[in-house]
Amino acid sequence: MVFDVLIIGGGAAGMSCALVLGSAKDKTFAKNKNIAIITHQKTSHLQNALFNNVLGLTPGTLGADILNNGKQQLKDLYPHVNQIEKEKVTAVEKQLKGFTVTTNKNTYHSKIVVIAVGYTDMCTIKGIESYIEPHPRAAIEKKRIWLKNTNHLIEDNLYVAGTLAGWRSQFAMACGSGSHIATDILTLWNDGKHTKIHDKV
Repeated sequence: MVFDVLIIGGGAAGMSCALVLGSAKDKTFAKNKNIAIITHQKTSHLQNALFNNVLGLTPGTLGADILNNGKQQLKDLYPHVNQIEKEKVTAVEKQLKGFTVTTNKNTYHSKIVVIAVGYTDMCTIKGIESYIEPHPRAAIEKKRIWLKNTNHLIEDNLYVAGTLAGWRSQFAMACGSGSHIATDILTLWNDGKHTKIHDKV
């Protein structure tokens, strides 16, 4: 199978991207799109997070619970989005059409790839080394990195989300970054017509 979009990372940015893409399932331009997310979460900063200052979240909400609940929310609402668990990406390689994504267990092919993993210098995904630079919004001594991009786009059909895109480590920012990319992809599928997805009462 060739995915239309493969999201790497199941933290705030990656899951937000998957939820928005999944919610477009009834749109003509998004029907029959093969969407997947590799939900590797072990390095997510949400594992140790406690939220008191996020609009809409009950004070005291734990990041670890958001990680678990997010996967369940995606499964319940948008089961057509393929969740690939217990795999870690080791390489992203550009092809003539799309990308090959290699994990410790499998190889996948996708027309579009969204990288949404953490921004530590321990990132070991081969194929992205040429894009790595010191993070522009983090203290130098923390050795944070980003993938150089313009408006989340590294190059055609290769996106980066969240802190790795250069944003600060703030939950709402990471969620917004992933959602932003999702609407850009939906706009691409919709022949360039600006697209956003809202549910209404």
